[in-house]
Amino acid sequence: MSTSRRKFIRQTSAAVIGAGLTSMLPLDAIAQIKRRVSANDKINVGLIGCKGMGWSNMSALLNNVPEAQCIALADVDQSVLDERAANVEKLRGKRPQLFKDYRKMLELKDLDAVIIATPDHWHCLCFCDALSADKHVYCEKPLANSIEECNVMLGAAKRAGKMVQIGQWQRSGAHYQQAYNYLKSGKLGNIRLVKCWAYQGWMEPVSVKPDSAPPAGVDYDMWLGPAPKRAFNPNRFHFNFRWFWDYAGGLMTDWGVHEIDIALYFMGAIAPKSVMASGGKLAYPDDASETPDTLQTVFEYDNFNMLWEHATGIDNGNYGKTEGIAFIGNYGTMVVNREGWEIIPETKRNDQGILMYEIEDLPDQRRSGNANYLAEHLKNFTAAMQANNASLLNCGIETGAVAAINAHMGNVAFKTGRKVYWDTAKGEFKNDAEANALMKAHYQNGWKLPKG
Repeated sequence: MSTSRRKFIRQTSAAVIGAGLTSMLPLDAIAQIKRRVSANDKINVGLIGCKGMGWSNMSALLNNVPEAQCIALADVDQSVLDERAANVEKLRGKRPQLFKDYRKMLELKDLDAVIIATPDHWHCLCFCDALSADKHVYCEKPLANSIEECNVMLGAAKRAGKMVQIGQWQRSGAHYQQAYNYLKSGKLGNIRLVKCWAYQGWMEPVSVKPDSAPPAGVDYDMWLGPAPKRAFNPNRFHFNFRWFWDYAGGLMTDWGVHEIDIALYFMGAIAPKSVMASGGKLAYPDDASETPDTLQTVFEYDNFNMLWEHATGIDNGNYGKTEGIAFIGNYGTMVVNREGWEIIPETKRNDQGILMYEIEDLPDQRRSGNANYLAEHLKNFTAAMQANNASLLNCGIETGAVAAINAHMGNVAFKTGRKVYWDTAKGEFKNDAEANALMKAHYQNGWKLPKG
C-alpha cells in the first residue's frame, strides 16, 4: 500500500470512523459570512450524541453552511456536553442550550432539525421522536441496529413528510458519480462480480478491562436505553460500542453500509436472493470485542454476486487499497474508493497474437483536491430543507434503509452459520425462524419500539 493511502486511513479512523473529513474555515471568515445572513434565513439545528461523528457532522455544518446555527446539544455525558458547548461558542459566539435527555431538547419550538449521532441502538428512538416533534433529521449511518428498526423508521419518515438524510456521505462525492457514469456507459461489459472491502490496519485489540462505576456526569441508564442491562464497562462506551452486538453490528454495518451502498447503487440492486458469511475473531481471539474482526460475506443478486470482506489489524486490502469497491466486468474492472477511481482493462490477443487491452486503461482518476464530501452531504441536507424537496436529497431514508438492511442480512447469515434465503415479497427470510428472529429489535428497561 502507498504511504499516502496508509496516512489517509489512519487519519480518518479512530476519532471519526467511516468519515471525518471536516474542513475548517478561519473563525474570522466564519464571522464575516455569518453577518451576511438574515435572521429569517437561519436554520436552527440540535445535535443528539455529541462526541466523535456527532461533532464531525455539526462542525462540518457550522463551517460550511453559514445560515445554520447550533442552538442545542443533547448527550448523556456532561463532560462531552461542556466540551462541545465551548466548541460551538468558539465557532459562532453563542453557547447552545444543553440537555442530558434529548426528548427535552425536542420540545424547543424554534428547533428546525436534529443531527442524530448516538450509538446505533438509539437511532430508531431518537429518529422517530424527532419526526414526531416535527423536526427534519440527519441520521448517522447505519440507519438502525436491526432490520425491524429500519422498517419502523421507513414508516415513520413516510408519515412525517420531513427531510431525512442518512450519513452515507459517499453519495455526495463527485468522483463516485463520475465512476457511476463510466459504469453506466457499458464499457466494462457484463458485470458478474462486485467486491467490497474494508481493511483496518489501525484497529488494535480491545484490551479486556474490569467493570467499573460510570464516569462522573454520565447518565449510564440513559446511555443503555433499550439495550440489555449491564454493569458499566469502559470498553462498551465511547467509540468501542461498535464492537458489541447490544449496540451495533461491527464493521459489517459500520464501514459496510458505505461500500455496500455504492455497490448496490451502481448495480441498481436492492435485495439479495441469498446470503452466506464466514469469519470470526481470528485476528484478536482473546480481546474484549464481540463482533468478528475477520469476515467474508457472499450476497447473491439477480445476475451478479457481491462479496463483502473486512479485516482488522492489516491494511493490505484488494488492489492495494484499504477500502473500496471493485466492479468486475468482461472487458475490465473499475475500482473506486475515497481517493478516486481507476479502470484495469482485461486483455486479449489480436489476429497477430499481440496482447491488447479490451478497453482504455484509466489508471488514476483521483477525486478533486481536498473535496470535503461530508460537508457537501450536510449542505445537500440543508438545501433540501430550504426547498422543502426530498427529491434533492443525496441519501434519503430509502437509500439508507437498503444499505443497512443488506448489511444486517450479512450479520444474520454470520450468526446463523449457514446460507439464508430472502423473500422480497414478504420482507423476511424464507422458512427460517432463527434468521427471522435475528431481524427483530428487543427493547428492554421499559423502552418500547416505536410503531411502524
